[in-house]
Amino acid sequence: MTTALTLAGPADAARVADLMGRYHQEAGHPYDEAHRAAVVDPLVDGSPLGAIWLIGPQRAPLGYVMVTFGWSVPLGGMVGWLAEVFIRPSVRNRGIGTEVVHAVAVSLREAGMKAMHAHMTEPDSDAGRFCRKVGLTTADPVTLLTDRL
Repeated sequence: MTTALTLAGPADAARVADLMGRYHQEAGHPYDEAHRAAVVDPLVDGSPLGAIWLIGPQRAPLGYVMVTFGWSVPLGGMVGWLAEVFIRPSVRNRGIGTEVVHAVAVSLREAGMKAMHAHMTEPDSDAGRFCRKVGLTTADPVTLLTDRL
């Protein structure tokens, strides 16, 4: 792999939150700073429920990858959810995202993860095409049901 990938820690929280703010603005998500802190802080503090990796130089990252973790009975173990991938617009379309998602997936597979999932509301969007490019495929038809607690 040619692009540096660093597991984000507590000292990286502000950098991650800044990148996440850029992604949320670009994607039209209404999340504010408090929401981003609630997402980022536990993960960079070592929560076993997910991880965030900085892409490129740690002091001036090009983006980030966030994976959250769950457990699957059918797959017999830990699964990951590709929650967010963001690459700064000025360095997109160079294969960086594909390279780092593959590297994260390989690392997590070696740690025992059974599968990587992604939620997709618009399969024909840029995000949908990116997910297919990195190897995510449509599984058996499943409907996600949610009870917001």
